[in-house]
Order: sequence, then C-alpha cells, then structure tokens
Amino acid sequence: MYKVLISDPLSEFGIQKLLDAPDVEVVRQTNLSPSDLLAVIGEYDALLVRSQTQVTAEVLAAGKRLKAVGRAGVGVDNIDIDAATKAGVVVINAPDGNTISTAEHSFAMLMAVARNIPQAHKKLTDGIWDRKSFQGVELNNKVLGILGLGRIGTEVAKRAKAFGMSVLAYDPFLTEERAQKLGVTNATVDDICMQADFITVHTPLTKETRHLISSREFAKMKDGVRIINCARGGIIDEKALYEAILTGKVAGAALDVFEQEPPVDNPLVGLPQVVTTPHLGASTVEAQENVAIDVSDEILKVLRGQPFKNAVNLPSIPAHVLERLQPYFTLGEQLGNFLAQVTVGSIQEIAITYSGELTEVDISPLTRTVLKGILSFRLGEEVNYVNAPLLAKAREIAVTEQKSSQNRGFMNLLTVSIKTNLQTRTVAGTRLNGYGARIVKIDDFAIDVAPEGYLLYVHHNDRPGVIGRVGTILGSNEVNIATMQVGRRDIGGEAIMMLSVDKPVSAELLDTLGELSEIKSVTQIEL
Repeated sequence: MYKVLISDPLSEFGIQKLLDAPDVEVVRQTNLSPSDLLAVIGEYDALLVRSQTQVTAEVLAAGKRLKAVGRAGVGVDNIDIDAATKAGVVVINAPDGNTISTAEHSFAMLMAVARNIPQAHKKLTDGIWDRKSFQGVELNNKVLGILGLGRIGTEVAKRAKAFGMSVLAYDPFLTEERAQKLGVTNATVDDICMQADFITVHTPLTKETRHLISSREFAKMKDGVRIINCARGGIIDEKALYEAILTGKVAGAALDVFEQEPPVDNPLVGLPQVVTTPHLGASTVEAQENVAIDVSDEILKVLRGQPFKNAVNLPSIPAHVLERLQPYFTLGEQLGNFLAQVTVGSIQEIAITYSGELTEVDISPLTRTVLKGILSFRLGEEVNYVNAPLLAKAREIAVTEQKSSQNRGFMNLLTVSIKTNLQTRTVAGTRLNGYGARIVKIDDFAIDVAPEGYLLYVHHNDRPGVIGRVGTILGSNEVNIATMQVGRRDIGGEAIMMLSVDKPVSAELLDTLGELSEIKSVTQIEL
C-alpha cells in the first residue's frame, strides 16, 4: 500500500481516482503547521498540495519514503525544486487543467470591456437608468491581436473566430502551416499594434516579455484600441497603459492580473475605462477539479512506476547513465538557451548531434535539457525537463538527435542547430578539464567562450580598429569587459567577437554599437 498525504483543500471529485485506488491509502490533514508536517511526512510515499503548504528542503529530507510531490496547479513556488531533485523526489504539476477556464475568462473580459458591462451594472445598482453613457462596440468584423498562441491563446482564437473576428497572432513558435490550420494570420508584435482593434496577451512572463507592451507599442496602436490581460502582470507596462488611457489612445482595458497583487494604490483600478477582476482566470469549479484530477492521475503513475509527463524536475535516470551525463546537463541547457537568444524567426527544426564518449550512453535525458534551454527562453517556467519534448511536438517543431564519430579533437562534443523560417544557426560546446563548460563553435566560427553571465555577441567585418572602438564605447559607458574572444574564417572577411561583461548593457548602448560601420549585428545574451 502507498500512503498519500493531502495537506491542502482539494476537490473531492478531483482526487476520486486516488480514493478509489486499491493500492493507495489517502490521508487528508489540512492546515498542518510546519512542525506538524515534519513530524508526519516520513510515513508517506506522496504529498499533494496547492499553494498553502510549504514543501521545504527540511520537509523533503524528513520524507524518507517520498517518491512524489504533486501541486494541484501550475506554479510550484512553494516547493523547493532543487532539494526535491537531489532527494530523488519527482515534483508534479497540472499545467493543462485551467486552459479552458482562463480562455473563457479572457473572452468574458473582452466582451465586458467592449460593452462596458460592469460600469453599466454598477450605475444601475446605484439606482440610475443611463442608456447613453455606455455605448459599446461590436466584435463582428473587428481585428483581435493575440500575443502568445499557446494552449490558452489558441482557445481564445477559436472563440474569436466564432464571433466573426479576424485574428492576428504573434508567437515565436508559430509557423505558417500551424497558422493556416488555426485560421489565423501569423503577425509580428508591430503588425498587431498597428492593425488590431482588441489586443489580448497570453505569453509567460519572462525577461523577453516583461513590458512587451509599453509606450513604444501604444504609440503604434489605433486610437480606441482595447487591451486585455488575463495572463501575467508585467507583460503590459501599467504606467504606460495608464497614460494611454488618459490620452484616449486606449478606449478601455480589462485586467485580471497586475504587476503587484493585490494592486495596492494602483491608479488603473480606479479608472472608469478599466474592468478588473482579482486573478480569477483559473477560478472555476471545473478548473479546480481538473487540476486535482490531473495531478492525482500523475501521482498514481509515479507510484506505480508507469510513464508520466507533468514532472517539473528531471526524471529518474539510471546511476551509470547519470554519472556520464551529469557534467553535460548544464552545458546542454546553456547551449540551447544561447542559440534561442541569437536565432531569428519561428523555429521549425532542432537538430542535436552527440560526438565522442557521449555516444556510448542513452543521450535522451541530455536532449531534454537542450530542448528546455531553447523553449524556456520564450515560454519561461512553463517548460521543464519532462514536458519539453511534448511542448516542441505541440508546436510542430521537428526534433532530431544523432550520434557522430567525428568529435573534432574533443573528448565529447555537443552540437545544436536551429532552423527557422528565416535562418539556420548552430552552436557547439564541450567540457575541458580544468576549465569547465565552453562554447567552441558558433556557426562556422571557432571560438572559446564560457557560457555564463552577461555576454555580447558581435558579428562584424574583420577590419583594423573595430575591436578597439567597441571596447572604447563600452568603457566610456562604465561597462567593464571581463573577457573577449574573437573568431574569424578569413583575414578581412566576416568575424565574430564574444565579450563577457560585468552587467547588462542598455538598449541605447547596444544601438550605439550597432551604428559602427563595420558592425553587422550586436546581441546581448544572458546565461
């Protein structure tokens, strides 16, 4: 018999599969104090929580029998993932259970802001019959711009088309083929800003998507545009949105999420043009049942040794394989993340080649780390080592892995290529005794760079003085260069330089570097 502890309130219907399992004993003890949890956790094979229970390193250490921790929801901030991985405990979440709930809430918010429903309701409940102040707009024949066409964005697009809307969609993984299947138009962020009547965001919050919509984007929009955010606070610059509403550029906004929650002293909340709800995207009976069902099903699979998919940390790997691959896990993720940051276009294919001693073991766990590195740059915390292949498949990205006898003089070599609709980029890396992880090739340029920290990748013409001018500009702007490596094929031809710097470089400074006559491009990379 397996013993499962449920320490937070979960839907009775959602955990029914666990309750019915003949090989599982379920104990529900909610509101346990940290000391109480430490005292009892040693008896259990699995722990199910929501957001209340804190699954700390101490709890995991005390859980000598623990095989899995399940979180009935998406976020796992209350679970020490590193400690769980070190303890060999699988952490499960439920990323799909609230898809429909959030999509429907997004569309409800879109309807509300189009027809001023909350404002009209409030006035009527105050005893005022006012039909003139709340003239709305139809959705039919309007353009909806969707930023982020993942699970939720796709469901929103289906509903918008049913209302007669034209849909423009931006997603870094959206191919023309998938766009045609969904009946949407593949667009850039600027295209959406200039053409859309309504704009809704459905991206994760990452370094790349923070303030994805800010003053620059609002300036490009039509007068009278309406904005919806039921994804993550911070994707839209709230200060810029406030100013755009005051000037009339934005006719209305519907916000379920905020940069700070609760939104204390947030001026947007008081504006009559803004519809607000307190982060209710996943707050439906069905969503809460679905996440409990999903996590219960996954926990059963883990306990019974069956295949599972929604693990947040690295799955179990045989000891002899782990010993060979462990030093390359971080390198694989770094190479994938590096390549994602320098590649332009919608990803169509990912090719991973293993050379040297890496060909002697099962390299599928290492492939997962590469995919996580690539996808997490755009998808953020949604990606983990287990679901990365599934997310790539869902986005119709072809993934190939092969083993090669050509190691180019290295004991082990890991090469990653990305093909997009615009270009193909390649990076290769290895580990050198005494030096650790190194990038040894970028496209056709040989180089020697540690894949860590803040890097500047400069593509330039090999001319006298270029390196000096770059260094002078950075130095005059208080940016210290820690290391610099240069790669070239021919004297006087194209070349690259990779600079390791002590702090992030501003967008204005990057533009200044890019204005140098011999510079083709400058990309800032953070690893």
